[in-house]
Amino acid sequence: MTKEVCSNIGLWLLFTLLIGNYVVNLEASHHVYKRLTQSTNIKSPSVNQPYRTGFHFQPPKNWMNGPMIYKGIYHLFYQWNPKGAVWGNIVWAHSTSTDLINWYPHPPAIFPSAPFDINGCWSGSATILPNGKPVILYTGIDPKNQQVQNIAEPKNLSDPYLREWKKSPLNPLMAPDAVNGINASSFRDPTTAWLGQDKKWRVIIGSKIHRRGLAITYTSKDFLKWEKSPEPLHYDDGSGMWECPDFFPVTRFGSNGVETSSFGGPNEILKHVLKVSLDDTKHDYYTIGTYDRVKDKFVPDNGFKMDSTAPRYDYGKYYASKTFYDSGKNRRILWGWTNESSSVEDDVEKGWSGIQTIPRKIWLDRSGKQLIQWPVREVERLRTKQVKNLRNKVLKSGSRLEVYGVTAAQADVEVLFKVRDLEKADVIKPSWTDPQLICSQMNVSVKSGLGPFGLMVLASKNLEEYTSVYFRIFKARQNSDKYVVVMCSDQSRSSLEEDNDKTTYGAFVDINPHQPLSLRSLIDHSVVESFGGKGRACITSRVYPKLAIGKSSHLFAFNYGYQSVDLLNLNAWSMNSAQIT
Repeated sequence: MTKEVCSNIGLWLLFTLLIGNYVVNLEASHHVYKRLTQSTNIKSPSVNQPYRTGFHFQPPKNWMNGPMIYKGIYHLFYQWNPKGAVWGNIVWAHSTSTDLINWYPHPPAIFPSAPFDINGCWSGSATILPNGKPVILYTGIDPKNQQVQNIAEPKNLSDPYLREWKKSPLNPLMAPDAVNGINASSFRDPTTAWLGQDKKWRVIIGSKIHRRGLAITYTSKDFLKWEKSPEPLHYDDGSGMWECPDFFPVTRFGSNGVETSSFGGPNEILKHVLKVSLDDTKHDYYTIGTYDRVKDKFVPDNGFKMDSTAPRYDYGKYYASKTFYDSGKNRRILWGWTNESSSVEDDVEKGWSGIQTIPRKIWLDRSGKQLIQWPVREVERLRTKQVKNLRNKVLKSGSRLEVYGVTAAQADVEVLFKVRDLEKADVIKPSWTDPQLICSQMNVSVKSGLGPFGLMVLASKNLEEYTSVYFRIFKARQNSDKYVVVMCSDQSRSSLEEDNDKTTYGAFVDINPHQPLSLRSLIDHSVVESFGGKGRACITSRVYPKLAIGKSSHLFAFNYGYQSVDLLNLNAWSMNSAQIT
């Protein structure tokens, strides 16, 4: 039996992007608190925090950047700077929950204290062994600035909150081997382990050799002595460093989750998902395929390649994600990290940086070609006042309909559109193979035959500021009965602050537009998580309006295309804040 957690790595990855070579700058810039104790004084920030989220996880202050279930309690481990809102001094912070929404903090679980991690405790994963004991494998940085893999276990298994952890004197368990071509600065982020039919544990570690991205496999009989396998689980030439890999089974039919070591029952067909975070692009990509348990090889299905052409969990600001199997509710949960779009100076002034997205249930679509994601049901417990009677409206060309009676800065919105006159859709250009490019070139102000139509969120009264989440529909070619649906999240007008990152994001949605098109957006002050086509495409945006904050925020449904669109139904709920202390 295994369950899992990945401590998200996005914080120091952003540092790498801004500064340069990880190992060299780590030595120069990482101020380690060797005397850090397990009592960290955490005070809540000022009440005047218009961009702090109400129901997304973020600590009360400072810089943050995965989860497991043990004895009915969810555990979230995350990389956190206890001393400031910028990169550095990273520890494994720890919070627990009974519902994945409301969280209670505990002292840091792991922090630099020994030679094998004295220069940093970085990402890793947890596995619960057959005897019920959870263990954590994590990457440490040793005095030579080598990335090595270490193990930690709870001091007291009778404590369901697992508040204290101890490190093994056998650490490090895995170290880079120059003979095998492993780069000491590219050897990190062990996954949840799984048990093979030969009773050996397997774990993969992200790495690279030159431009070849690798998922290196190690095996062990006792979880302490690990041996590198002759061949990687999978690799791809030219994709660069593979960070925070994740490898897990999914059932071919149905939405139930599958335990990580599962071989599948007699009537259960399993596929496997390999996900990697590409250092080059700072995006998460996944591939669906078959796991050859004899050869320890992952073989992608036809049409899949583990590089930047692979599908993504989320086409917005989303990185270093990790899934875990929730045995209590028989589901697989995905959790990702979202960084800021504001400047470092603004982050310091706010006093915090980085949030977690809403946990998402994840499963394989019936087509077998993509994963479906949907916010966990528990978030719906925060719904309060509901807007009703917005149904069967016609959104004419150029029209905009304000949604009244909802707290627009902290809301959950579900809308269903039905498109008329599909034959009047524009023909997509042959060169338009990148949905983000389509959305950038055809922002919300550009009309087409069908679209843009969708939602304007975090909008000021006179639309000086707004973030638009919308669809466009194109014909695949002239006189064709096949169509292409594009979902966009346009942040270009999201704020009057010019220094913010206001990138426009886009994704293709694999849905037949003859059917109603659904869009759900979770709006939480400075984050907008949107799910198109019932979770077939997801886009997360971070925005910081100057006018559209608090009670001055508005919500609209709109259609700026040339053809009318039916708004079949719109439900909107104001959201209570979660208890995150």
